[in-house]
Amino acid sequence: MIELFEVLKYIIENGIIVFTIFIFGSYSILAVFSALEIIQYIRKNSFIDYDVLLTSPFAPSISVIAPAFNEGKTIVDNIRSMLSLHYNNFEVIVVNDGSTDDSMEKIIKAFDLEKYSVVYDEKLQTKPIKAIYHSRNHAFSSLFVIDKENGGKADALNAGINLSAKDYVTIVDVDSVLVDKALLIMAKPFLEETSGKKVIATGGVIRIANSCTIEDGRLTQVKLPRKLLPKMQVIEYTRAFLMGRMAWSKLNGLLLISGAFGMFDRDVLIKSGGYRNDLVGEDMELIVRMRRYMAERKERYRVSYIPDPLCWTEVPAKLSVLVRQRDRWIRGTMESLFKHFRLFFNPKYKSLGMLGHPYWFFFEWLAPILEFLGIIYFIIIAILGFSNWPFFFLLLAVVYFFAITLSYWAILFEELTFHRYNKRREVLRMMLNALLEPIIYHPIVLFSSLRGNFKFFTGEKSWGKMERQGFTVDEEKKPKKSKVK
Repeated sequence: MIELFEVLKYIIENGIIVFTIFIFGSYSILAVFSALEIIQYIRKNSFIDYDVLLTSPFAPSISVIAPAFNEGKTIVDNIRSMLSLHYNNFEVIVVNDGSTDDSMEKIIKAFDLEKYSVVYDEKLQTKPIKAIYHSRNHAFSSLFVIDKENGGKADALNAGINLSAKDYVTIVDVDSVLVDKALLIMAKPFLEETSGKKVIATGGVIRIANSCTIEDGRLTQVKLPRKLLPKMQVIEYTRAFLMGRMAWSKLNGLLLISGAFGMFDRDVLIKSGGYRNDLVGEDMELIVRMRRYMAERKERYRVSYIPDPLCWTEVPAKLSVLVRQRDRWIRGTMESLFKHFRLFFNPKYKSLGMLGHPYWFFFEWLAPILEFLGIIYFIIIAILGFSNWPFFFLLLAVVYFFAITLSYWAILFEELTFHRYNKRREVLRMMLNALLEPIIYHPIVLFSSLRGNFKFFTGEKSWGKMERQGFTVDEEKKPKKSKVK
């Protein structure tokens, strides 16, 4: 019996080593591909005058769609941000998805809205529309607001797509702030369709706005978040976007464009069926479905990604909110992977089937489960007295230092390219956070992933309440009130 246990122990520990090497190797390869893609992007775009696109007759028309539910704290500033974008042919469609707070009242007052009669072609079925509004103020003539019954984010997006009248649609979370030239930069890949490949979607890098200064819907000063959890997420986001999605863009195996900011070919989006409102990961599932739609019709296509930090969004600062967000993300990933499992190592779908889907299956879904099982394994053998402590601590040290190296590599990418955190102390704090992240933050993400798996297999579909703190003007810059004696 002891001999059998030793054999199993040998197999498991060697399996752990092989899987760890496989993960390290894949992350290293993705880092190299990301570096090459970013260097190529910067060389190609460093001398581009985006203002030319403003006057170009070939500039595509764009509908910016922002779903909103109980976003009263930030909605006015965020609408102002969208209306101030530098582009010559766009409209902003805000969809109030049955909010129970004062969102509609604030929008109507701030933008002088009135009910508007317009043809609403319901290509995608949604919950009933109560009213459509348009501004009486000429300065806000590109703003439309849909007031509808609550149906969830996907349903709200489909309502906005139905009303849209432009060539492309840009999806923006209403709690996000876009940089002035976001539409100009995002539209460019659609004008550069090469080798007969149709660009069906473009994503942009998402950055964290917590503690940044936001004035009248504009990002005026970038700061590293003050609170611990958002600080940790700065490292995570930098690593994921600059070293993950950029590589998958180059390999044309990208499965996800962030729901916070993405641009889509409206025709392909509608023909693919729009957003599904029975899922919690509707943004990822849509990209997979759009890619399948093109592949199954044997049309050449690509999904592009932009490394510029174009969108700044508020991330969870509370532990409970972060856990709810992350367990929803893993459920969304599982929905997309399992609903489209026929992609798995299917050469018919090329890079999507042979690279993208398998990678997300093994490393985004399965890896946290195997990590948890590995922890349980070491606890059991320690209790039974069969622990191999040198192996355990060596593996722990290797994993820890690789994680730090990956994070430092991501910080280096950021500093050598877009350099948004320009104070030396902020870079040093990021490096310190990178040392703490595997110890403090990673266990939270692991727990959230396991909780998401449990909820998925028990059939839970809820989103959970996501709390917003809202953007405020920096307190240090507010005029100080004089004291009355």
